Amino acid sequence: MTVGYRVGIDVGGTFTDLICVTPAGEVVLDKTPTTPEDQSIGVMNGLALLAERFACSLHELCAQLDIVVHGTTTADNTMIEMNGAPTGLLVTKGHRDEIEMRRVHKEQIWDPSYPAPPPIARRRARIPIPERMNHEGRVLLPLDEEAVRAGVRRLRHLGVESIAIMFLFSFVNPEHERRAAEIVREEFPDVSHVSLSHEVMARGPEFERVSTTLVNAYVAPRIAAYVDQLQEKLRDAGYAGQLLIMQSTGGVMPPDYVARRAVTLLASGPTGGVMGATLAAKRAGIDDFVAVDMGGTSFDLALVRGGRPEIKTDWNWRYRYYIGLPMVDVQSVGAGGGSIARVRQGALLVGPDSAGSAPGPVSYGRGGDRPTVTDADAVLGYLPEDGFAGGRMTLDVEAARAAIERDAAAALGVDVVEAAWGIERIVNANMANATRRVLAAHGADPRTLAFIAYGGNGAVHAWAIAAELGIHRVLVPRAAPAFSALGVLVADYVVDLVRSYVVPLSQVDLERMRSLAHEVHDEARKEMEPAGLADDATTVELFAQMCYPGQNFDMSVPLPEGETLAESDLLELAERFHTQHERDRGFCFRNQQPLVRGVRLVARSETPKPDHFAETGTVLDPSAALKGHRDAYFGVAFVATPVYDGPALAPGCTISGPALIEEPFTVVVIPPGATATLDTAGNYELTLG
Repeated sequence: MTVGYRVGIDVGGTFTDLICVTPAGEVVLDKTPTTPEDQSIGVMNGLALLAERFACSLHELCAQLDIVVHGTTTADNTMIEMNGAPTGLLVTKGHRDEIEMRRVHKEQIWDPSYPAPPPIARRRARIPIPERMNHEGRVLLPLDEEAVRAGVRRLRHLGVESIAIMFLFSFVNPEHERRAAEIVREEFPDVSHVSLSHEVMARGPEFERVSTTLVNAYVAPRIAAYVDQLQEKLRDAGYAGQLLIMQSTGGVMPPDYVARRAVTLLASGPTGGVMGATLAAKRAGIDDFVAVDMGGTSFDLALVRGGRPEIKTDWNWRYRYYIGLPMVDVQSVGAGGGSIARVRQGALLVGPDSAGSAPGPVSYGRGGDRPTVTDADAVLGYLPEDGFAGGRMTLDVEAARAAIERDAAAALGVDVVEAAWGIERIVNANMANATRRVLAAHGADPRTLAFIAYGGNGAVHAWAIAAELGIHRVLVPRAAPAFSALGVLVADYVVDLVRSYVVPLSQVDLERMRSLAHEVHDEARKEMEPAGLADDATTVELFAQMCYPGQNFDMSVPLPEGETLAESDLLELAERFHTQHERDRGFCFRNQQPLVRGVRLVARSETPKPDHFAETGTVLDPSAALKGHRDAYFGVAFVATPVYDGPALAPGCTISGPALIEEPFTVVVIPPGATATLDTAGNYELTLG
């Protein structure tokens, strides 16, 4: 069978990154500015750049594509800008204001005037419906269909385009929600989207479910419009294959699947980077590490232990709304190459405001007039003036110097180099502190971990962040500038399902547990079949969601017994929970009876993986790849620093710092006292002194 091209695409806040694996197994990366007004334009621009590199037309390239995998920020941008579809809610009478109460959660507990989040559904667009199920799914109060019809007519009159439906205990018996959806389509046939809580989040409690369902309804129309737009452009360009979309669970699925659960696309781009980092670490023999992605707008980080990313199933807050679905635990701060530096009341501040790709840093010469981290990198000598961004840009270092002088150095009474170094130190400290907070929450010591850095700016700042954290082993993939795109390309098909069942372990109804296991198995099979995935190609893991009484956060404990669970297995399950709790959280209470909170299933089908992450050169002697020297600053004085041609270097090549290794779209900075060795998978392994 002829193998075609495979492309992974990650749309970031500043750049759209592309990774292409050719039929010959070569890995080619490219970048193009993101087009916020319509992200599909940037995607097609990137594919056109790839076609140009392969000396063919866009139509010829698209006709040879086997697969296109995409991570998009459309859902995130919708929540950041709060410009989703006008949304209404049908909810069980008495629970109209559940979304406002938020379990009394407040981000700023010491600020009584801190405002509530912008409402997704105004109170007048939240319609109470008389109906009631009990916790076993028995009807206590029949659905008032006339109230549903009147409510839908009201929502239509209010200009609502998307409707969320959340009735109590619908995850046990969805009859009322399904009937309400039928009435919605009868009364409002032009409605853009209907989200049913039992489809979006098939477990309790009610606040978590209504919040998740509202977010899903809010972002779904924009996601659907964007995906339809992109698919149409791809078809017009000659692509006849399937588009796969990255999810925050760490897997990919077709558009039909994500259309029902659009909320799973939140943070899908950063999740792709974590999946790529996990594969890179596995091939380097690393099990425990911190993965960090420093792009132009944000700094994303995640902890991976035992070769698996941390996945949160509870207390996932995104953009001030609760998302009650399993998500790879990626945390973000506003620190990137485009982070703007300024002086306020005598203090130098960096970020979280970003210049993005438009107008971008001052040195880009695209109209930006405020100094950024990238401008400081250029002034300190880390970045080349000529041949920047794959040879497509020339940096205006003098303009960057003038901006830093005007907005930072003059206000602080220091010279421009000291101001640039201050910008560098502050952004590195911000990223290191964010990493410490995440690691502390998981009880992880950074000194015992490796550090994998990617993103366009990750290679430049990796050494400094790792040094702040006391980490000595750093991995920088050669494909770092587009590593999230590589991550979405190598991500597996994943269906992640959770069903709620809250009960002390000693009171577990075995038949109920076995029934839930069968139910999630059956649903996963139905989701995988339309994607053309056979049962024998899919691995299935079953977990019990467990915690101690009084805990807010449960954990996934392996439940291999599944549909054969017996009474004698419960003691073993308790022991697994205690052991895992002690390993992951540092303590356990073996004299306490655990609480079961649900059953979780993860079905996974593998996708093809490239043998290496970037093309390697043939030069083993670094001196043969020496391009020259450039003055670079490492905190004391400028040093004449050797500059190497990264693409020419062969695996096994070792370079001692100080040094700069120029790769397309980034520079690997090696400080004095450190060494970098290129491995066979295409990663620079830095050892810090």
